[in-house]
Amino acid sequence: MPYTEVRRRHIHLIGICGTAMASLAGMLQAQGHHITGSDAGAYPPMSDQLAAMDIPLLQPFDEAHLNPAPDLVVVGNAISRGNPELEYVLDQRIPFCSMAAMIHDEFLRAREPLVVSGTHGKTTTTSMLAWIYEVAARIDPRFAPSFLVGGVAENFGTSYRVNPDTRPFILEGDEYDTAFFDKGPKFLHYFPDALILTHVEFDHADIYADLAQVKTAFKRLVNLLPRRGRIVAFDRSANVTECVARAFCPVERYGFEPSSHWQIVNFQPGATSRWTLLQQGQHLADLELPMAGEHNALNATAAAALAAGQGINPASIEEALRTFRSVKRRLEIRSEAHGIIVIDDFAHHPTAIRETLRALRGAYPGRRIVAVVEPRSATLRRNVFEQDLVDSLSAANEVVLAAVFKQESIPAEERLEPQRVVAALNQLGTPAQLLPDADAISAALAPTLQQGDVVAILSNGGFGNIYIKLPAAIARLRSKS
Repeated sequence: MPYTEVRRRHIHLIGICGTAMASLAGMLQAQGHHITGSDAGAYPPMSDQLAAMDIPLLQPFDEAHLNPAPDLVVVGNAISRGNPELEYVLDQRIPFCSMAAMIHDEFLRAREPLVVSGTHGKTTTTSMLAWIYEVAARIDPRFAPSFLVGGVAENFGTSYRVNPDTRPFILEGDEYDTAFFDKGPKFLHYFPDALILTHVEFDHADIYADLAQVKTAFKRLVNLLPRRGRIVAFDRSANVTECVARAFCPVERYGFEPSSHWQIVNFQPGATSRWTLLQQGQHLADLELPMAGEHNALNATAAAALAAGQGINPASIEEALRTFRSVKRRLEIRSEAHGIIVIDDFAHHPTAIRETLRALRGAYPGRRIVAVVEPRSATLRRNVFEQDLVDSLSAANEVVLAAVFKQESIPAEERLEPQRVVAALNQLGTPAQLLPDADAISAALAPTLQQGDVVAILSNGGFGNIYIKLPAAIARLRSKS
């Protein structure tokens, strides 16, 4: 099903270093368009991906980047009024659109959109599903996927692919808002034929007032599914149950419940997880995943369930999960030297932190787990989850908390108080300290680390390049001893 030939256009992306925006840039370039983009700052992995695509990154924002005027501007959802490029676009009436609208209009028409949504696990589950389809395509080329992932999928070495000749398009459905002119969730632009719903919790406290608003967003997504569609939904969440209750298409639950359509049995935790997947009580597959954590087994089960229901054979599912290589910044080992392991994990919510620490306990039994946390997401920077953060971090042996990222942008009455978190952890018996930034943390922490320690760096941003600075500090100290 080849694309109709498109006219080559100059398309400029404001906020190009966002994960989805950088991916869209690559997708549009693959279509033959001339792509430019700008941002205030860049860090891996998306800065590396842009460089590999030879897409120029213009810094900082400047209206001169729009002269001569492009044919179209894509405005990232992090871009607000006052941005000099956005103001120039509005003044000059240069045509513009959102990322999500561009994805729908350019890539999803006449496709089969398979959307992965939920508060947690979207990126990993999307990557798993894309890899299952890729492995299945070795037998049946019709399954060769196009995909868009909110991170770099290590099996592919990229966050996107556009396959012009097949229908499946697997994409991560984000509940965050779309653009300054479209405050609805991005996933409402994708009109899925099949949907995974992993979890529904209160998140994104900067745009949602409460859990009820979050649930409303997911209910609207569910309402977009056609009657011929399918929803694969987590089985141990009352919020998920509420969100799928009025679906017009079949809803298949997955997880550990005996009543679920897709049930996990005989789960064996460890650095490699193993379990059996039943479909309506009947054996479907014996799954093995080279990742730790019950949450990753659930992610894999969701991907397996959707794929099996779309006609992919169990053998392909088994092979794909056995050879799955995760996603950048998801339990990613950044350094393993002198007996000390430094792991990078994307952390945006206390639940995600809790599951990461549980997974590390299973993968590294008996070892000291040191959690290094940057409160950077809109949720973690606020005090709405302060006690939940304490509860999640208490699973570590030691905690180092950084200052709240851009704390001045959060009203004082809403802002997380790191001192309170540290005090509460110490009171619970979990040693904790507050240090201002990556440099201070690296200098203070490195001398205390011992052989066998596992350091989990938890942030959803660049964290001052601590992923490089801490291993370097460890290496310097060990070279002197």
